Amino acid sequence: MLRRPSYPGILKTRKEIEKHINELLDMDVIRKIGHNEMVEITTPVLITWHDGKSSLCGDSRALNNFTKTDRYPIPRIPHSLDKTGKSKYIPNMDCMKGFHQNGFKPYSMKLLRIIYHMGIYEYTRMPFGIKNAPAHFQRIMDSTFQEEIMEGMMVV
Repeated sequence: MLRRPSYPGILKTRKEIEKHINELLDMDVIRKIGHNEMVEITTPVLITWHDGKSSLCGDSRALNNFTKTDRYPIPRIPHSLDKTGKSKYIPNMDCMKGFHQNGFKPYSMKLLRIIYHMGIYEYTRMPFGIKNAPAHFQRIMDSTFQEEIMEGMMVV
C-alpha cells in the first residue's frame, strides 16, 4: 500500500503548492477525486529549480521502488556537446511542461494520487517524479521527430 499522510508544510511552501495544484487543475493535468476513491496516495513535493521557479510532483519513492526500470537511452550531455560543438546555428524548441503533455494507461491513475488539505487529486497526464518519465518522454520525442533525427537533428 502506498499511503502517506498529508503534511501541512510551511506557509510559503503551502501557498506555492496551492498555486501549482490550481494551475494543474486548469490544465487538466490533475483532477479532484472523492475520498471514497482513495486507494494509493502520496503527498505533494515542491521542487525548486536553480532559477527560483518550482514544480510540483508527488512523493513517488515507494512507487518508484516497485517500478521496473525502463532502459530507453537518454542523450548524455558530453555526446550532445560533441555533436553540436561545430554547428553554426543551434535552434531549439522547448516543450513547455513536457511530461504533462504525455498521457499514460488509465489503470496508472490510481497509483498517481496526491493528498493535500484542499483534497485528493489524481494525475491524468504524466507527472514529474515518476522513475520512468524521462525514458517515456524521450521515446515519444524520438518517435515524433524520427525523420528529423535521421537528417541530423538532435532531440534532448
